[in-house]
Amino acid sequence: MIAPGRFLTFEGCEGCGKSTQIGFTLDWLRSAKFIVHEVREPGGTPVGESIRQLLKHDPVGHSMKPETELLLFAASRAELVRQVIHPALARGEWIIADRFHDSTTVFQGNARGLPMQEVTFINRLAIAGREPDLTLVLDLDPAEARSRALRRPRPTGQKDRLEDLDLGFYQKVADGYRSLAQREPQRVKLINASGSREESFARIQEELRRAFPTLPR
Repeated sequence: MIAPGRFLTFEGCEGCGKSTQIGFTLDWLRSAKFIVHEVREPGGTPVGESIRQLLKHDPVGHSMKPETELLLFAASRAELVRQVIHPALARGEWIIADRFHDSTTVFQGNARGLPMQEVTFINRLAIAGREPDLTLVLDLDPAEARSRALRRPRPTGQKDRLEDLDLGFYQKVADGYRSLAQREPQRVKLINASGSREESFARIQEELRRAFPTLPR
C-alpha cells in the first residue's frame, strides 16, 4: 500500500518571501529523499499558465472585475488539482504550492469584498475536496511587504498588477490571513517573516517537524 502524499501550501502578501522559503523547503525535503513537486497559482498547467498571464501581466486585466478574477483563479486551480495535485498525492509524493485556495479567500473575499459565502462555494468546487495538510503563512508588516514587492526585479519589464496594489489592500490581505489562522489553527500556521531568511526557515522547519514527526532533525 502506498503511503499518502503530503500537500503543503505557502501563503502571504506579495513580497513576504514565499519564493525564497519554498526554495529552502524544497531543497531540504529533497535532500531527505522525498519526491516533491513545486506548483504555483495561478499556473501549473497549460490552461493555468495562460490564465496567469491574463491575471498578472496582460494590460486588459487591469480593468477586470473582482467576480471575473475570482472565477479565473478558480478555473486555474481546478485544472491544477485534477491534472497535477491529485495524481501526485495518489503516488505518495509531496506537493508544495505557492498559493492555493486560501489566497482566494483572502484576496477576493477579505480584500476585494466579494461575499464570503460565494467565495467559499467557488473554492469548494475548484479544490474537489482536497484541503492542504498544512498551510504556512509568511506574516510580515504590510508596509514592508509592499516595499519588498515593489523592489523586486520584473522579468522583461512586465508590470504585475497584484504587486502594484495600495497599502490599504496589503493591510486587508494581512488581516485576512491572520483571521484565517485564528479560525483554522490546526492547519494554518503564521510564520514570523520579519527576520532573516534563515530565521524564517528555521521557524518553518519547526512547524513542519511538528506536523510531520518523521521529517529529519
